[in-house]
Amino acid sequence: MMNEQEIIETLRRENEEFQRLEAEHRQLEEQLEALGSKPYLTAEEEMEIKKIKKQKLAKKDRMAELIRQYKRGNGGGGEK
Repeated sequence: MMNEQEIIETLRRENEEFQRLEAEHRQLEEQLEALGSKPYLTAEEEMEIKKIKKQKLAKKDRMAELIRQYKRGNGGGGEK
């Protein structure tokens, strides 16, 4: 029986989409950190932060879906 962390490690090794999503998620997080470190944000930067957060969430949601698909395709995660 694989726990979720083991599934994530497997997907990191074997699933190109998961690898890409994780890398893009990291890049978005770095962009957010850079914007968040500014003492003052313009209206455009605040809108950019909202856009980045939505993109991050979409990538995280897709990664969660890949994890669920892996669980379903491998005996529900309990019978491997």
